Amino acid sequence: MDNPEIVWLNTKIAAATQGDDDAFTQLVDRFQTPVFNLCYRMLGDYTEAEDAAQESFWRAFQSLKRYDQKRPFVTWLLSISAHYCIDQLRKRHLITLPMDILPEEEAPDPAPSPETCVTKAEENRSLRLLLAKLGPQDRAAIILRYWYELSEDEIAQALSLTVSAVKSRLHRSRLELAHLWQVRQSPDVQVIRRPHESPAI
Repeated sequence: MDNPEIVWLNTKIAAATQGDDDAFTQLVDRFQTPVFNLCYRMLGDYTEAEDAAQESFWRAFQSLKRYDQKRPFVTWLLSISAHYCIDQLRKRHLITLPMDILPEEEAPDPAPSPETCVTKAEENRSLRLLLAKLGPQDRAAIILRYWYELSEDEIAQALSLTVSAVKSRLHRSRLELAHLWQVRQSPDVQVIRRPHESPAI
């Protein structure tokens, strides 16, 4: 028996491809949260994220006839969003800090102690600062891998990279984040970029 979710999705995509605006609106309603969250984490500004999400869905609508149904629809949408956000970051020549860095899957403690709140807030702030030091594509790869749990193959498709380049970016970014974290904990440690940590192509 076919998965009801997949049947619903394919039905709406087919209808939207034929010009059914209501069907596409239902697709937007279903996927607006993951698309907005990706834009927000990439751009760090609520208003810009809203605009980016809207632009992402507009681009998806224009490209809907070229959507390959062998790919998960949400992965295809996130790919469009990631590319748009990377372009926006490159135009800025800087990377702003995301204000909502934790994955939704991590449910907050219903009754955290004041000490826990302070510690968690400081950890979040530190992680935001560290992610801000990554380049746009590296940042997108890390977010897609650890906040959206995309596979390396899916990230490669989403960011138009080879799988080996994705693996390299993830490995380098993890090393860099770990090293920068160590530096934050021990300010006397010097930051030295290793020769093999050059950007992947």
